[in-house]
Amino acid sequence: MSAPKKSLGQHWLYDVNSLRAMADAAHIGPNDEVLEIGPGLGTLTAELAGRAKHVTSVEFDPELAEGLAMHMSAKNVTVVHLDILKFDLTNLPRNYKVAANLPYYITSKIVRMLLESPNPPREWSLLIQKEVAHRMAAQPGDMSILGIAVQYYAEPTLGPVVLAELFTPPPKVDSQNIALKRHAKPMYGDIKTIDYVRVVRAGFGEKRKTIRNSLSGGLHMDKPQIEALLGAAGVNPRARAEQLDLDDWYRLTKAYISLV
Repeated sequence: MSAPKKSLGQHWLYDVNSLRAMADAAHIGPNDEVLEIGPGLGTLTAELAGRAKHVTSVEFDPELAEGLAMHMSAKNVTVVHLDILKFDLTNLPRNYKVAANLPYYITSKIVRMLLESPNPPREWSLLIQKEVAHRMAAQPGDMSILGIAVQYYAEPTLGPVVLAELFTPPPKVDSQNIALKRHAKPMYGDIKTIDYVRVVRAGFGEKRKTIRNSLSGGLHMDKPQIEALLGAAGVNPRARAEQLDLDDWYRLTKAYISLV
């Protein structure tokens, strides 16, 4: 058995119930093409192979990739030795699914890659740091740029918590499964994503300030313009960015577009 490499954030998960829950969360069935990210020793790979039509397992660690390719008995698994951030998602069939036990240090980059790809997955099941899972599924009052980005593209559902003690070696914090289902169509088809992102980033630029002050600085607009923008969007000038929902940001974006 390969020893986990701390530099790659490797923690082996053997708990059968947790592995099954990950496959369940993505609703993987016999007609599905699945992308597995970071298969490690192949414990999740075996679960996925028993359910899916085909599994593409992308592994960065050359030793693990070679070992998995040699010892995986399932014929419907293709092991690819590659950094997942360099993997071309457009080579996968449309509406593929994803299952992954992600290293904490690279979670946000991988999630962004999946969300923004021209060929995004239809559903995906991620086992990630518990705190990050809650940020992705947050509600107004506790929103962040990450939560808004995720929910702009997909519907998140929190799944079971996986205690640190179930991993080898145990990480310092617990993990949690989160299922994401891509929206069937864009949430806001009449605006450009780049404009929406610009307004959201401006709003969160100075998180401790009110939305009026943070937008003024982030969008380089004077206070009267921002007051007009907030009034048109029906947003309380004294609110803070974390209190707004996605529709609030949509209305702010529409108002911003009309003013510039």
